[in-house]
Amino acid sequence: GETVLRRLNHREYFHTIEDLFQMNMNMFDPTDSFPGERVVEHQDNVGDALVTSGYLLDQYIKAANQIVEKALPFEEKPQPQEWTFRGNFLQQSELNNRHKVAHGQRYLNIYERPNTVNRFGAYAPLYEFIDGVPEGGVYKIRILAEAVNRFHNFDRRKVINDPAEPMRLRVIPAHRRFGSLHLPQPFAPDLGTFDLSDDGPVWYETDAWLDKGFAPRFVYLNGSMDIRPAFRLVTNLVLENPDPSIPPEDLKEDYMAVAIKHGVIPHIRIHEVQVNGPFYPEWPTRTWKNIVGPGAFHEKNTRTILQRFATHAYRRPATDDEVDRLMGVVRIRREQGHTPFDAMKDGLKAALCTPAFLYLEEPQDSEKADRLSDYGIASRLSYLLWSSLPDDELLQLAKSNRLHRAEVLREQMDRMLGDPKSDRFISGFLDTWLTLRSLGDAPPDRKKFEIYYAENLEEDMRHETELFTRYALEANLPVSCFLDSDFTFANETLAGIYGIEGIEGDNFRKIQLNDPRRGGLLGQASILTVTANGVDTSPVLRGVWLLENLLGTPPSPPPPDVEPLDPDTRGAQSIRDQLEKHRETQTCYECHRKIDPLGFALENFDPIGQWRNQYTDKTEIDASGELPNGKSFQDIAGFKRALLEREDVFTRGLTRKLLSYSLGRRLEIMDRPAVDAILDKLETAHGGFRDLLYLVIASETFASP
Repeated sequence: GETVLRRLNHREYFHTIEDLFQMNMNMFDPTDSFPGERVVEHQDNVGDALVTSGYLLDQYIKAANQIVEKALPFEEKPQPQEWTFRGNFLQQSELNNRHKVAHGQRYLNIYERPNTVNRFGAYAPLYEFIDGVPEGGVYKIRILAEAVNRFHNFDRRKVINDPAEPMRLRVIPAHRRFGSLHLPQPFAPDLGTFDLSDDGPVWYETDAWLDKGFAPRFVYLNGSMDIRPAFRLVTNLVLENPDPSIPPEDLKEDYMAVAIKHGVIPHIRIHEVQVNGPFYPEWPTRTWKNIVGPGAFHEKNTRTILQRFATHAYRRPATDDEVDRLMGVVRIRREQGHTPFDAMKDGLKAALCTPAFLYLEEPQDSEKADRLSDYGIASRLSYLLWSSLPDDELLQLAKSNRLHRAEVLREQMDRMLGDPKSDRFISGFLDTWLTLRSLGDAPPDRKKFEIYYAENLEEDMRHETELFTRYALEANLPVSCFLDSDFTFANETLAGIYGIEGIEGDNFRKIQLNDPRRGGLLGQASILTVTANGVDTSPVLRGVWLLENLLGTPPSPPPPDVEPLDPDTRGAQSIRDQLEKHRETQTCYECHRKIDPLGFALENFDPIGQWRNQYTDKTEIDASGELPNGKSFQDIAGFKRALLEREDVFTRGLTRKLLSYSLGRRLEIMDRPAVDAILDKLETAHGGFRDLLYLVIASETFASP
């Protein structure tokens, strides 16, 4: 096969900009207006699917302008300013009047956690700071806050907060261009998290980067999922047993105002907020030094700046003709009256709109037409492991024509995997291989699985699988660990889902598993959730997923004249009966005899990966089955043993996924010898997962156009 010239996908574009300019991207995504991308076989970097439309070209121009203006907004260092917010705190409209009655809007009150349905007081913004900070930079944010009535005596089934945990306040950013400040917004990085005192107001402070136009706002991380019933309950208690100190006229107020003023509803109370900045850890900034140089900008250095920038942006030495064209843009801008600095910035913007930047050029070796040049190998390697451009060391090795050597490739792979940027490989590859990109597309029922929303379980699920894969890579574990293992990674919330006791706190740690049902990928909540349908579990969906992604043997699509199965997911007996009846149709039998046993093996896991022995109608779950090769199993543990007997099938599927992902194309029949060669070397060396990755990188196919 041959890799077609392809453009950067959105993920690669984002990280390329992040590394090229070395700037904070926590509140900035230049791809947010790009059109959606076509994903082929769960892979987002397949060249022939990454089309370029006229609309996308327009967005590239718009993004280039935004990027350069964010990176180099000014030449002179901005002076710090101070803002103080005390009293007259406005929140969403249904709270404002109640707060006015209850305390004259002296406080910012937060009642619920952020990811609720109603979002009643879940976000506490600073409406007096609606335009945000004037320049991007580091700001000192100080908050005078307290936890109010954590240890209340109300019915905890209705006033839900865990008294064992301190009330937890987090600072996140908000920008008016993303809509209402009291509703969710696309950017929510953690700018500072604090466990609040129960003994009155205390000052808390954090130093955090804020992009221009953003302002801090505040959330109650471990608050109630729905505080409205609590307001009713507390108000009724006040009315039924009125405190003599409460003026009678107060009892006639709106029930929420009564609960706030006299019922001491549990909440976070913010008394005052101070913002001071911007400050810069270094000046000139890292971005300035990376693009302009260590000192002030001088017009005479414009060509040098553009030459250096284009060489990094194009991932190979920029030619004189290419730099001449960029300088032509600068010259026109100067003739139009722009300042030298602004004209230079327009040259940078022009570079970001060239095919040399937007497309992954992988030049061939001048002496061997069937091999990439070392610059081409540098790009392919860096976009595999970092989803971004090569750094100086890779470019230097390419310049000296040494990167293609096996020992150098191994050294560079090890170096690059040791860089935090390699987390992008873990994330991107798992999105492709295990379809984790789809996690959250069909979320479970909010009432049945409130913990999924209350504890931000989706993020924890993904993190477990990423940590597990990272550990398998670092420790060079046998690839069989993905099928079964005696360990995983979990925090308190995830351990609770798994029924594991003794794990406390939000931090993830490696834990030993004594339960044979949980080891490997098939016991992980991310896999069990992404293979559910959002309502319940489906043996067909899970079986197809296993064939496609874990075994690499996708079933054929159903014949067009066969009615789709609409399984009754209310009970195991019903779905088994329906599938057995479905298999009686000859055209359905061949595929379903492969699909159904795999799916039934996972039926003891509910839509978020919790263990269950019965369905909701009390029907006992039967997870037994027989594989097409005649191997039978009784439960998930037996199923995993059966899979381990066919480890070769799994390893081949994993190898194909890795090679396809690294090349940015679908594999074809002529790629089979390359896959066979990798597998032969892996078996001979008794290699692990890290060895497999290296064999892919060192293969002739990886270095081929």
